[in-house]
Amino acid sequence: MNIHEYQAKELFRKYGVAVPQGFVASSVEEAEAASKKLGTAITVVKAQVHAGGRGKAGGVKVCKSPADAAKAAEALLGTRLVTFQTDAKGQPVSKVYVESGIDIARELYMAITLDRGQGRLVIMASTEGGMEIEEVAHSHPEKIFKETIDPALGLCGYQAQNIAFALGLSGDEVKNAVKFMTNLYKAYVDLDCAMIEINPLVVTKQGEVMALDGKVSFDDNGLFRHPELLELDDVTQHDPRESEARKYDLNYVGLDGEIGCMVNGAGLAMATMDIIKFSGSAPANFLDVGGTADEARVTAALKLILADKQVKGILINIFGGIMKCDVIANGIVSAAKAVNLHVPLVVRLEGTNVDLGKQILADSGLPIISADSLADAAHKIVNAIK
Repeated sequence: MNIHEYQAKELFRKYGVAVPQGFVASSVEEAEAASKKLGTAITVVKAQVHAGGRGKAGGVKVCKSPADAAKAAEALLGTRLVTFQTDAKGQPVSKVYVESGIDIARELYMAITLDRGQGRLVIMASTEGGMEIEEVAHSHPEKIFKETIDPALGLCGYQAQNIAFALGLSGDEVKNAVKFMTNLYKAYVDLDCAMIEINPLVVTKQGEVMALDGKVSFDDNGLFRHPELLELDDVTQHDPRESEARKYDLNYVGLDGEIGCMVNGAGLAMATMDIIKFSGSAPANFLDVGGTADEARVTAALKLILADKQVKGILINIFGGIMKCDVIANGIVSAAKAVNLHVPLVVRLEGTNVDLGKQILADSGLPIISADSLADAAHKIVNAIK
């Protein structure tokens, strides 16, 4: 789960992570009032969307007066911001963050995330703040500094100092940076984060170290421990179908193809999408119904798929392990009747009671096409829509 910058900075403040003063605004009037309240010569108005690259897309505006802040907010609120991290439609802007300007001496980069190869958290930093870290990693990998964190010890003082020295900090800057990193790590662990990224991390002319931006994502598997964080989720930033899928514990991602996919297991879903592409078409979605799919979940999944007007056919690929194939088949038949199926449907079942499952599909009276293998299923659905 992702949150907005203003929400991230509210959490940072609670953990003693230094950030500039700022206020969120939902209207032009609120933005102007926020600028007056800050009282600084320079204020910055930032579009609040779940995407990076806002500056290059015109979503960050530097203002020299409250009137300028009002104009900037008026230009952003109610629009859709398109960045390199969004689709062509962009993300809706319903809030802006009005922040005080600060005297910046240097712009840096910092992040904490999980290194899956090592199975440990890593804090990384770079002198190339404000740039896309992927580009830095590709062109100047030597400018990215990392410290692997032992889960039993946490982030050690010497590791934070190593990062600070590698960034070329000195004097009070080092002390402030160590405090910043220590508190940032505590926030990461306490809140069950998946990633915290700060780009840019700035050093002011007074030697302060502050988060000028803040991107925070949480591990969905840990959210049951943090009901207060669930309230931060902005559903307007999601594909409506993905929001609907969450109600039924479905893992759904909308794509641009024409064949809807319903599969149990992420790996099998990826393989299904690949073979559809290999067979001459393209998947309309990634949809993992999980290993304990019941009739209600299958029905919800079919409705989600059919809500996509691009879908010309559906491929269901299920391995009956925890759930038996006959149970799955009954769910598919009931779901197909409930949603008034109007596109070709190919079903490939494998696993426990597979023959019984196929017989249920054959006796259903519905135009369901049965397949014997994944390749056979892909071939049949591609032919069916053509």
